[in-house]
Amino acid sequence: MVFYEMATSLTRAQKRLIFLVIDGLMVPVALFLSMLLNASVSLTWDVAVSMAPLAAILIGIALLTSHLLGLTRIKLNAFEFQGIIRTTIFSGILGFSGLLLNYALGSPVTSQTFFIFTMTLLIMSVATRMFLRQTLIHIYRSGSDRMRVIVYGAGQTGQQLAAALRTDDAVQPICFVDDNPTLQSLVVAGLPVYAPSQIKELIEKEAIDRIVLAMPSASQTVQARIAHKLRQLGAEVHSLPSFATLVGEGELSQRMTPVSLSDLLGRSRLERELPTVSDTYSGRRILISGAGGSIGSELCRQLISCKPEMLILFDHSELALYTIQKEMRELASNIRIVPVLGSVCDRTLVDQVLVENKVDVVLHAAAYKHLPLVETNEIAGLENNVYGTKTIADAARAAGVERFILVSSDKAVRPTNVMGASKRLAELVIQDLSTRSDSTLFSMVRFGNVLGSSGSVIPLFEEQIARGGPVTLTHGEVTRYFMTISEAARLVLLAGSFARGGDLFVLDMGDPVPIRKLARQMIEGAGLTVMDEDNPSGDIEIVEIGLRPGEKLHEELLISPDMLTTPHQKIMRAQEGFLSEIEMANALKDLRTAINTRDPQAARTVISRWVERDERSRPQDEVQIS
Repeated sequence: MVFYEMATSLTRAQKRLIFLVIDGLMVPVALFLSMLLNASVSLTWDVAVSMAPLAAILIGIALLTSHLLGLTRIKLNAFEFQGIIRTTIFSGILGFSGLLLNYALGSPVTSQTFFIFTMTLLIMSVATRMFLRQTLIHIYRSGSDRMRVIVYGAGQTGQQLAAALRTDDAVQPICFVDDNPTLQSLVVAGLPVYAPSQIKELIEKEAIDRIVLAMPSASQTVQARIAHKLRQLGAEVHSLPSFATLVGEGELSQRMTPVSLSDLLGRSRLERELPTVSDTYSGRRILISGAGGSIGSELCRQLISCKPEMLILFDHSELALYTIQKEMRELASNIRIVPVLGSVCDRTLVDQVLVENKVDVVLHAAAYKHLPLVETNEIAGLENNVYGTKTIADAARAAGVERFILVSSDKAVRPTNVMGASKRLAELVIQDLSTRSDSTLFSMVRFGNVLGSSGSVIPLFEEQIARGGPVTLTHGEVTRYFMTISEAARLVLLAGSFARGGDLFVLDMGDPVPIRKLARQMIEGAGLTVMDEDNPSGDIEIVEIGLRPGEKLHEELLISPDMLTTPHQKIMRAQEGFLSEIEMANALKDLRTAINTRDPQAARTVISRWVERDERSRPQDEVQIS
């Protein structure tokens, strides 16, 4: 550790000075050795004294030559072929200079001595630097923990990787593993080669941290199957394309590109934005509640292009708020970013934030949305989703906010679970407020699942596939609407710009996607096969575990079939009924009583009574909220 601290504390100038001194000191040593090695020279005291001026001049020439050739600037870690070439030139110049000086001083020794001197100096210079290089590498590596890696594939890419890792202080290649029997038991690029059957033993014996697949010529399916088997051994597995691929050369760049979820679902990206969206948000002070969530964070990113004056990031999660604040400050240094840590249920805080920052637009994306969790934590879900919406909407109206946009869900349509009912009640709250608001334009945007959002099925499937399955389905016939996060956020902003007050916008989610089909496509997209009756030797099985409480087979986007168009083909305006002011007040009063008494059954009774339900059009698979 002492040597590590000494080595790391040296400045660049100090390191160059050390090498300069070493190059100077090697000259008299090499000259002395060359005379000892030359049988025609009798090394006496008189000869040594006569050679002293020559040695002194050569030391000066060595210092100048070493500096001009840049030998002191070559990093030891990179001292390879080019460094040896420069050292050879350095030795040749010193040998030739010594020969000339020898004649000028009356030839104290024979000319053969300077040929020996040149070779001796070259060997000493290279050997000294190689010794220092290995010593420093050992010192650096002993001062830090290194990741121990097996390279799977001893071909060209594997050898290139091993060569690159030799100079890395953080990673240590331990060995190769290769399927080729002719390579097994050999040493390639300085590392032993083992058979795949020995991997489990190697992981335990060598304390392996990671296995890198360096076999780009193998198909993606083959690589995925190998990675799947290795992960079953408890190893962390990464795949490396060829080095030509990394710089965009060769056809592998197309083959190694992962299949996107958008392609799997057949969703096209939103091709263009209407110019009105920028006009609505440009130069405005915008508050995004739930700013650290999946939708909230994407809204923040897309608002940057609209050039708002200020973004107020409101979230109750410290980690989520820190993450999105850091990202926004890096992406939008010219926009004022105000992070607010707190709950939307805190009326005092919400009032203070809206008034002090003179907020023009509120995008309310804060909600508890994980269906099973809200189903078993009814009080927390209803308080956050309903009263949180009520609190921030009332505060926005009181502060004179121009626009208030609620991000809603398709689960609000004829809900069969507490989460969906809470979102429908939140919609009813906004619809009620819009009838009594003269200044604030209230609107709602309803859509289905977004790809990759936290708690959704896509990340769950990815995680299950990564660990080798099985992939779990709640029911074989389940279908869901899907949209990319980017597309959903853009359409929310567009819809908000269309608001006239009390609007309920519904996004065109395309056709519903069978979840079983999605699971199969994701498994095959990972280069694996589905294990079923037709393919019992497949890689990953799809297992049905039964519908969760409150879960539907098929989601809906509309309560009423009445729809109006908007300036954008993917955004529709729904015509749906809502509660009167008195009914809404009674519903909220009853719900508040249930929340205050922490009575889940009373809360379910309230939402069953007040959430609109069209019994005649309700699907047969719907489950009662009870």
